[in-house]
Amino acid sequence: MLFGKAKITKEVYIDGMSCMHCAANVEKALSSLKGVSGVKVDLNGKKATVHLRQDIENATVKSTVEALGYTVTGIK
Repeated sequence: MLFGKAKITKEVYIDGMSCMHCAANVEKALSSLKGVSGVKVDLNGKKATVHLRQDIENATVKSTVEALGYTVTGIK
């Protein structure tokens, strides 16, 4: 879901997501970060596309996802 105007987009590559429940958990967690305007999780692509109104440190994004028990393999 995209709200407002996104200035930055990051693709977060994630291992360990296997179902829509996993995707919903990741989407909810990333959406709660300050500056995020929208998140779309692609289970098949093993990634989350994060739309940002302002830049967020990759370490913050990574720790948010990994706190859920998933592994971040890269952020572009």
